[in-house]
Formats: sequence, C-alpha cells, structure tokens
Amino acid sequence: MPRVPNLLPHPLLSLLLLLLWLLLNNSVSAGQLLLGTLFAVLIPLFTRRFWPQPAHLRHPGRAFRFIGRVLWDIIVANFAVARIVLGPGSAIRPVFVRVPLDLEGEVAITVLMSVISLTPGTITADLDDERSHVLVHALSEHDPDELVREIKKRYESVVKEIFLC
Repeated sequence: MPRVPNLLPHPLLSLLLLLLWLLLNNSVSAGQLLLGTLFAVLIPLFTRRFWPQPAHLRHPGRAFRFIGRVLWDIIVANFAVARIVLGPGSAIRPVFVRVPLDLEGEVAITVLMSVISLTPGTITADLDDERSHVLVHALSEHDPDELVREIKKRYESVVKEIFLC
C-alpha cells in the first residue's frame, strides 16, 4: 500500500504560520484565511526535508510561559543596552563566555541559541563540533560566571523541560 504523505508534518508550525499571516494582514477575511492556510500547509511540506528531527514538546504549556519570559527579558534587556550604549564608555565591557550545554537534540539547542541571540546585549557566536558548548558574546558583563549561571538557569533548564532531551 503506498504511503500517503502527511499534509501537516509540523502542525504547530502550520498553526503559527497561519496566525502570523492573519496578524500581518490584520484581516480574518475568507481570502486571507484561505491564503494563510495554503501557506501554513505548503511551507512545512516543502521544508520538511530540512528538519533533522521532529520537535517533541513534553510540556507545551510551559513553552507558552517560556515565550512570555523571553519577551519580557527582551524588553528589559533593550533598556539595559540603551543605558550601556548611551552611558559612559566605561560601561561597555565586552566578553566571550563558553556555556556548557546539558541539552541534546538540534531543535532544543537551536531554541536556546536563538533565545540568547534574541536577547539584546548577548549573541551566540559559535557551537562546538561536539555540541557540548556554545560561545556567547556579551556586550557588557562584570561577572562572566554569573552570565553562564543565568543562561543555564533562566533558559537552558526550561528548554530542557519543554523538549524531550
């Protein structure tokens, strides 16, 4: 019996694409719903070969709280970066730190690295070949060890709870 292709290989991605399409167009008309649904089905179908493994969420509810935390951290970090940049030049103390990873799975590691990069003032610079450390650049950090502890406690531990890893 021939295998029927799964029309929704990533249903959460499809739902997110549809919602984003409707928000960007600021319309819930029949035409926008149809076009958004078309994109929500076709984009994951055409990109599924690029997804190394499906993301298995252990705690989807925790994921929504994590998104809220990250959004809040982005807002707070924007003000902190503005204060650093607009303040005296001595406030800028750039540093690179190596953060050891306890995560397994490319999706979980990618989420963590994306969260670090989305938060103003920090950016991921490298992931080692063994996927055991990520190199993070911070705009201004007085205690690099505290930055590592903060990333592991505030982000990595939650990502580890959300995903099966």
